Amino acid sequence: MKRSYRGLFVVWFVMGIAGCASTQPDLPPQSLSTAQGPSVLTESYKMAVGDQVQVNVWKNPELSVSEPIRPDGKIAVPLAGDVMAAGKEPQQLAGDIRNKLKRYIKNPQVTVVLTSLEGQAFLSRIRVTGSVGQNRSMSYQQGMTVMDAVLEAGSVDLYADANNTRLHRRTEEGAVSYTIRLRDIMEEGDMSTNIFLIPGDIITVPERLY
Repeated sequence: MKRSYRGLFVVWFVMGIAGCASTQPDLPPQSLSTAQGPSVLTESYKMAVGDQVQVNVWKNPELSVSEPIRPDGKIAVPLAGDVMAAGKEPQQLAGDIRNKLKRYIKNPQVTVVLTSLEGQAFLSRIRVTGSVGQNRSMSYQQGMTVMDAVLEAGSVDLYADANNTRLHRRTEEGAVSYTIRLRDIMEEGDMSTNIFLIPGDIITVPERLY
């Protein structure tokens, strides 16, 4: 009989652990949830028409330029001529310019810096919708968290089912959705789901079902 009770206890204990695990929120990878926050310019950022680009050629200031990417997707660099910039990462553009300058300069050292992201400003905005004070579309700021964006939208209203808030995000694998326990953040001080946002994130706060 004792052995039977012991077996029942083990089953109950395992089920209890599984139940607790199922209540854990689904969160983005740790690299995007740490206190450091994500970088504004991720390595995979593709430049777009309207972005302001600064090209620096070491020891050749006369070849360095700062200008927006034209509607045809190109920028003009002395000696190198027109170079396609739209759709490329900054380091790719630097490599293309370097290859063109090799005809005129021995071992040119080229760096490309984005000084303004006008071309991606719309796609990069943070949007908060649903049971909040006001649906908002706001500019992304480095270090912005879920709480920051929701407060910018006037916080949640009386009808919000805040603990079932969802964060929708575009990733290389496609669209994903994460659970945000907004009530726990605001009322309990539990910051485990107050994650850092990245450009393009959408936060939806549902209404309670009565």
